[in-house]
Amino acid sequence: MNKYQTINSDGFELNYSVKGTGKPILVIGSSVYYPQLFSEDLYDTFQFIFLDHRGFVKPPRTLQSEDYRLDKVLDDIETARQDLNLTNFILLGHSGHAFMALEYAKKYPYHVQKVALLNSAPTNSEERQRQSFAFFNETASPDRKRQFEMDIALLESDIQKDPERRFVHMCIRMGAQSFYDYTFNAAYMWEVIYTNMPIIDHLWGEAFAELNLIQSLANFNKPVFIGLGRYDYLVAPVSLWNSVDETYKHVKKVIFEHSGHNPMFEEPQTFDKELSKWILEGN
Repeated sequence: MNKYQTINSDGFELNYSVKGTGKPILVIGSSVYYPQLFSEDLYDTFQFIFLDHRGFVKPPRTLQSEDYRLDKVLDDIETARQDLNLTNFILLGHSGHAFMALEYAKKYPYHVQKVALLNSAPTNSEERQRQSFAFFNETASPDRKRQFEMDIALLESDIQKDPERRFVHMCIRMGAQSFYDYTFNAAYMWEVIYTNMPIIDHLWGEAFAELNLIQSLANFNKPVFIGLGRYDYLVAPVSLWNSVDETYKHVKKVIFEHSGHNPMFEEPQTFDKELSKWILEGN
């Protein structure tokens, strides 16, 4: 059972959940969703702190456009870091949260020791999303494509019934692009997740479309772990990261061959081994 505590930042009540003991790893995202993805074995060695961002909490007031800005989210993370008294910690961001993690570490580098970026494309531009979809159509197995077509056909009615949770419905209905086991149904993971859609729409649709992680990494000197799933069609193909090669001395790139979008959940033993090895290197 997770025990939640709360940090107030700019009026937003951000929950966090702490699991395990050891070197701290701050995971940006939903404090409810992300603890479901990581194996308990990691909590023997590391202290995971799962922190909400304002896209996953009820708004404290009628929001203005400045409330959506990525800069505000980064400031929230810094407020939480101060409240939690974190120094010399690992920052971990998965999927869209990889953009938050790297931008935070650039804006507030002082206490971040290393950054883990999992299952993200270098950019979230519409052009890149089209490329990923084309790659899926060209390379996915016929059975996987059939499953996807069946699932995605239900998305419109899901959203009509429950428009406030359209981000959640999309994540669930895109399971055949998200998981190595394309029949896996992740609906149970999302049951109680609150989504603040104006903030999520702005971050995923605009802020992350303007960023490029590869460009950002070129001027970043802390150790970085990039974890990718070979069957992660949401951000495919892994070759988008080919330019991050051995000349990027500070970056370790690992491709998980039997994973989609969630290698920590799909290949926990391999993932735990790779992440732990990287964290403990040079410590």
